[in-house]
Amino acid sequence: MGWYRALAIATGVALLVFCGFIVAKYAFDTGAEITTYVAMLHGYLYLGYFVVTFLLGQKLKWPLGRMIFTLAAGCIPFASFVAERAVVRDAAALVPAEQAPETAGV
Repeated sequence: MGWYRALAIATGVALLVFCGFIVAKYAFDTGAEITTYVAMLHGYLYLGYFVVTFLLGQKLKWPLGRMIFTLAAGCIPFASFVAERAVVRDAAALVPAEQAPETAGV
């Protein structure tokens, strides 16, 4: 679950940064070189997100629609944050309270 959370957040942040650079590139004609590197960063993070999400979905036996939405969330701005919260909430409901790891003051 930790890898999923980390990759969902990182992919979402990288996508938002990429969207900002796309706006800068096409609206203000600046930052064309760095946009390529930000796009590559998001692409690599999304590949990891895709694999981890697919494996998690198989483990939790998600229906096909849920799997597709959660996989696509890494390509839709802000959707990975929404999907991450829903997945963590649903996965936590599956773990009995005595098996759940304790959090440090959270």
